[in-house]
Amino acid sequence: MIEVAETNQHYDLDPEVFGEFLDPLRKYSSGRYLSDTDTLEQAQRHKLRFVAGRLGLSGGERVLDAGCGWGSLILFMAEEFGCQTVGVSPAPRQHEYIAGQAAARGLTDRVRTQVAHFEQLELPARAFDAVTMLGSIVHMPDLDTAFARARRTLRRGGMLYVSESCFRSARTRAAFDDRTGTRFIRSDIFGFGELRPLSELVAGAENAGFAIDAVDDLTDDYRRTIDDWIANVEAAAERIDAHEPGLAAKLARYLEIANAGWGYTTKHYALTCRNAR
Repeated sequence: MIEVAETNQHYDLDPEVFGEFLDPLRKYSSGRYLSDTDTLEQAQRHKLRFVAGRLGLSGGERVLDAGCGWGSLILFMAEEFGCQTVGVSPAPRQHEYIAGQAAARGLTDRVRTQVAHFEQLELPARAFDAVTMLGSIVHMPDLDTAFARARRTLRRGGMLYVSESCFRSARTRAAFDDRTGTRFIRSDIFGFGELRPLSELVAGAENAGFAIDAVDDLTDDYRRTIDDWIANVEAAAERIDAHEPGLAAKLARYLEIANAGWGYTTKHYALTCRNAR
């Protein structure tokens, strides 16, 4: 039996809550800042183009986003690159939002989603040119199954992009995994989250049969992304609390804890892998 985690408690918040502090695409992972003057929205668009580059997209590819969030990646790849995209998430509210956005942008023929845990979803073999997991593998308890399913659904030569926050080392994980702040983010915010060192992600990908093409350190980008999110939470605190009293302070605490660890206990990496055989 495949072990999965229930993480809907955070992602099933009212979609408008996320609209208060994320960029207009509602991308809920690290941006990529190319200058000191980049806005959050610009950084998130830079990041999506960076992902497209790592995947080698040129137009019309079949892309699967495992843990699609509010659909920023699948909507962007469908609109900018003409990709046929599929998003997977266990949170029903995200699918309702994505369907509305796809209809508004005339993308319903290129964007579809499935309500499911990626680890349990049966997908046809070699059906996709690229698979992405942006900040979602942390919510998947069975790392081996996640990588194996990603590889099975990729054509030969297909690409996998995984970006995730990681403990700096196994030793750091042992020392900080049960600290108060870590428990708060894991239990009070998400319900489940398994932060791992990069070495475990690399081993999981290699054990599944992937070849590693690139590892990028995006720690500074994520620090700046979260700084922008915190500023937005503070500016919209009254509106956020109208959805749930005290929610703004809870979100700010989560984001401040996350930012406090960068370079000390945690890093944020992007791992690009190829299904070479």
